[in-house]
Amino acid sequence: MLFCLLNSLGASFRFASYIGDYMVLQKEPAGAVIWGYGTPEATVTVTLCREQETLMKRVTHVKAYSNKWMVVLDPMKPGGPYEVTAQQTFGKTNLTVGVHDVLFGDVWLCSGQSNMQMTVSQIFNAVSELANTTAYTSVRILSVSLNQAEQELEDLAEVDLEWSKPTAENLGHGSFEYMSAVCWLFGRNLYDTLRYPVGLISSSWGGTPIEAWSSGRSLRACGVPKEGFTSPASISGPSKHSVLWNAMIHPLHNMTLKGVIWYQGEANIDFNRNLYNCTFPALIEDWRQTFHLGSEGQTERLFPFGFVQLSAVLSDEDSDDRFPQIRWHQTADVGYVPNQRMPNTFMAVAMDLGDRTSPFGSIHPRDKQTVAYRLHLGARAVAYGEKKVTFQGPLPAKIELLADKGLLSLTYSQQIEVQRQDHEIFEISCCGDHQCKWLPAPMNTYSTQTLALNISSCPGAVAALRYAWATWPCEYKWCPLYHPESSLPAPPFIAFYCKPDAWTSQQGCDDLVQ
Repeated sequence: MLFCLLNSLGASFRFASYIGDYMVLQKEPAGAVIWGYGTPEATVTVTLCREQETLMKRVTHVKAYSNKWMVVLDPMKPGGPYEVTAQQTFGKTNLTVGVHDVLFGDVWLCSGQSNMQMTVSQIFNAVSELANTTAYTSVRILSVSLNQAEQELEDLAEVDLEWSKPTAENLGHGSFEYMSAVCWLFGRNLYDTLRYPVGLISSSWGGTPIEAWSSGRSLRACGVPKEGFTSPASISGPSKHSVLWNAMIHPLHNMTLKGVIWYQGEANIDFNRNLYNCTFPALIEDWRQTFHLGSEGQTERLFPFGFVQLSAVLSDEDSDDRFPQIRWHQTADVGYVPNQRMPNTFMAVAMDLGDRTSPFGSIHPRDKQTVAYRLHLGARAVAYGEKKVTFQGPLPAKIELLADKGLLSLTYSQQIEVQRQDHEIFEISCCGDHQCKWLPAPMNTYSTQTLALNISSCPGAVAALRYAWATWPCEYKWCPLYHPESSLPAPPFIAFYCKPDAWTSQQGCDDLVQ
């Protein structure tokens, strides 16, 4: 009986599933959370060591109702390696578990659908990218297994790739398996800048709508209708409300994070598309609150959240505006981030990275290097506070209707580089006889910060202006407008005319943008 009791105690004492050798724990100013399961009421002592020297001890007890124990370490400077051990004492029985080669640095969670799931073996220059790992042994990677759950899980059911140093094998394990190329390249870019350890956790599933990644709370906040539908063709993965949040995100919520990057939206082009301007900001807010509380306040309440605005995709429909709508909704209908509804966020524009010949379909462009580079610029500016980093392409700060000259004059917030004159990428909504129609507004004259559009084709009144409002706005890195130094493309936008020299990004004139 004693042997059986000891065996059962041993089986029940463990770290959480994602705490393992080679992991990265969040560095200062936050404290890293270490937790696991044990025997109810037992004492657990967590020790942090380096080269057999004890640096820190934390003592806690296993909670009877959940069998969980948890400690928060003191904030640590970046570096390592360290060892973490946990010892459970229950009566006269001691059990010990430990992990080694643990680093402190910044921990980023990467999530979304198939464009986040694509591995390094699927992208441009895969062979050289897979070989480029020896300088990045302090960038550690973990990939979460694909799982669904009806209720919120406290721990992961399984992981595809436990914490590891990067290798050609685990970065390019297979198509849409592990490791996420965008996640890896983003982390590699960050490491080149930060020069201290970076931990990357990939938790993504192709063909999945945002509803699967959202808690019931955030879906209710947006009035998302209950299920009872036939999944559209854009959805090939799980679509039931909250099932991926429950199984693949919530189990991580005790972890101390630096931030999140996200690449998703394609599955929502025919599924609650008009609600995405609510469901996406609501997801961000809910993840932030859940991770903040789960880490006992160690993960920042408004932790940085970066995302990729949807790339170009080939479409059979000339007037298909589903992708442009999702791109717009990804910014909460503002056109840029951060904004009031989406604070502390950053966005990588990808509409100029279309890939006509991708073997995985044009919806899966292979240039993930540029995506990750643009994301890391946003992280440097928003997450790390670099003031001199340009992370956004140019947007109009002022729009003037010069009706007598047949022109619209755009003054941009930054310098612009006009790569080419385009006669169709700008469009105006021309209204007359109680109806409106979108017409091209050819690019006319321009300077370093201004651009004039020819609107003489409109015999009526100009009601709105939009830019790059197409599924495939331009060829690869060949949109008309970029920022001259950073080579970041001007993002798509739509603006509605309200009164002389007053335009708004919202349909209606209660939120004026001068």
